Amino acid sequence: MRVALNPEQQAAVWHGDGPLLVLAGAGSGKTRVLTTRIARLIEEGLPPSRILAVTFTNKAAEVMRHRISSLVGHQPAGIWAGTFHSICARMLRIEAEHTDRSSAFTIYDESDSERAIKRAMEDADADPRRWSARGIRARISDAKNAMVSPAEYAAAAFDPLSRVTGEVYPAYERLLARCNAYDFDDLLLYAVRLLEDRPEVREHYGGRFAHVLVDEYQDTNHAQYRLVRALASVHGNVCVVGDDDQSIYGWRGADLRNILDFERDFPGTAVVHLEQNYRSTGAILQVANAVIARNRARKEKKLRTERPQGESVVVAALRDERAEAAWTVRKIEQLRVRHALGEIGILYRTNAQSRAYEDALRGADMPYRVVGGIRFYERREVKDVLAYLQLLVNPSDDGAFLRAVGWPRRGVGAVTLERLAAARAAAGGSLLDAAACAAELEGLPVGPARALVSFARDAAALRDLVSVASAADLAEECLRTFGLRAALEAEEDGEERLANVDELVAGMAAFAAEGAGIQAETAGSELERFLQHVSLLSDVDQYDQEEGAVSLMTLHNAKGMEFPVVFIGGVEEGLLPLGRSAETMEALEEERRLFYVGLTRAMDRLHVTHVSRRFRAGSAMPCFPSSFLDDLPEEAIDRRLSAVGGWRSGRWPRPVDSSRPGRGGRSDGFAARSAATRSSFTWRRDPAEVPESGPVYDYSESQEPLELLTGARIVHPRFGAGTVLSVVGDGRAAKARIEFDLEGPKIVLVAHAGLRPAP
Repeated sequence: MRVALNPEQQAAVWHGDGPLLVLAGAGSGKTRVLTTRIARLIEEGLPPSRILAVTFTNKAAEVMRHRISSLVGHQPAGIWAGTFHSICARMLRIEAEHTDRSSAFTIYDESDSERAIKRAMEDADADPRRWSARGIRARISDAKNAMVSPAEYAAAAFDPLSRVTGEVYPAYERLLARCNAYDFDDLLLYAVRLLEDRPEVREHYGGRFAHVLVDEYQDTNHAQYRLVRALASVHGNVCVVGDDDQSIYGWRGADLRNILDFERDFPGTAVVHLEQNYRSTGAILQVANAVIARNRARKEKKLRTERPQGESVVVAALRDERAEAAWTVRKIEQLRVRHALGEIGILYRTNAQSRAYEDALRGADMPYRVVGGIRFYERREVKDVLAYLQLLVNPSDDGAFLRAVGWPRRGVGAVTLERLAAARAAAGGSLLDAAACAAELEGLPVGPARALVSFARDAAALRDLVSVASAADLAEECLRTFGLRAALEAEEDGEERLANVDELVAGMAAFAAEGAGIQAETAGSELERFLQHVSLLSDVDQYDQEEGAVSLMTLHNAKGMEFPVVFIGGVEEGLLPLGRSAETMEALEEERRLFYVGLTRAMDRLHVTHVSRRFRAGSAMPCFPSSFLDDLPEEAIDRRLSAVGGWRSGRWPRPVDSSRPGRGGRSDGFAARSAATRSSFTWRRDPAEVPESGPVYDYSESQEPLELLTGARIVHPRFGAGTVLSVVGDGRAAKARIEFDLEGPKIVLVAHAGLRPAP
């Protein structure tokens, strides 16, 4: 095995037993280190079946498996390499006898889970007109990721939403158990409980896996942390690779402390820093290093490169989002002589920002694709066919039954289903069991009863084929038996939907031919393995960089990707960072890490844009450059002031960060933006600017809105003196929560409150 490694990479690859923390900066070759270390263990005689390698996406796991095979010269049989969720699902199927579910369990995705929540809300008498199923599902998801049981959650409920969630949570858990199903979060939750509550199971897996290797460790949540600890508890041979500077998923439960405290949690840890970047030019890294250095909660590191300095990072000031998109497309047109469209990525903070870019790209007749739109496997017709197939594998899945029996129409309406559910509740079993006996139910019309019995009979006949037929053949048989193809042909857009169903069947055949996803030794038939593979896919797994299309995506979706040319739009206060992030230092630093991730996606050319106004809720709101831009080193950037930006003074009014010494802020935390504290950067006209298409705006001192920062002391004309607790929203829509000395806490609309700084 000959692999070119730098000294730091070699240290990580050749580390012996015991815990190892590899702090791998962006573009530093962490995947090479991880796969080469695994290949080294195999070449030294460790059976592949004694290695567990865990990552976050199926695509990353597939790349890992492919590289290991290339390094050792063959497919290492028996290695467990997959995502956290696929590894846990595999374990739960193998150890099903120790759980309350069979090995044929269903994995509910987000939409399946939300529908189940709605049914659980009915069981818990929670008013669907008052409470959002999506909101309750999010609360339950947070609880599961934190390993909080229904009883513990109910005991700690403190507001109306948490109290109603505390009532729905146990009803939802009972429904999942009855349907022989787990939701996405359950896979981690129940696998951890299995390892922690069953010493014999923990000893078995701890003994089986002599080495545990984890990629992207900075993104692990509490349940994943406990899973890693349990699996490494027998031998302590755990290697984690990650970058605390790229921890951007705190909003979904990722805990930065997992990587920051790794040395404390695993005594005797060896630490290796990978700081040699192989992706970006010197200018891009200079900017990225300057931005992330402002964060306090991080392990010190600084990326370096042997690549040339390259072009300066362009920072462009535009008038509004339409001008921003037009300028971006004009730039892309110029770059097409050197770069294919597939080499260009447009990144932004929120999905809503894509609209202006899409309009501009369509206007220029330029191909593009949006990552994070409706996924293939979430399209209605695809979900419908998958429901039939899921019911063949797991006849207890009432959710799959309800979806399948409802399409095509069989004359089985809501009243019939209510009576069927009542019969199921009285006799036990599943809705499919009750459907098989529908002819015997009192009060059920003959037509619907016959339809239900026929449906159940056909499902039973196909279920006998699950263990012997291929997934693709079963899908085709479902389409024929239940008349699904004919039903689609009768729809107005049936041709397109049929094409998607045909693509689904083709994907099943490809899955079998390539041996993709879950290894064959995983419990279950080919169809079961395919369904599990589908249920664990993410947006990134389904993304393929196309040569002929510009890629549009949020900064979160861009994690793990790279582009020769990158545009980052909307780098403004209230957007990047988001307004609510100012409430805590932790949230603000995660926003800065998100910006850093965007910067380090760029290989050769990087453009950052911001605007002076942006339309929100139907109104044009004033915008100010992000405070993150204050950290950009002037020698590495090229500031562009486009004619469509429209600042007569050539200077940009912006909020002042009073927490930073030397930045011109007031010590009392009140950002009064006077002419003396404005930026005095030298802007130059952009030679590629698009024609001006609107009025020129001059932000004079009298036009600038008052800027409040958390902790500022203010005076209200009616309520008197107080302290700003938080500010939400932007411009004239901004609201401040203020603790008044005499009146207590109140929320005021800043534009009309008449606030002034306290003397």
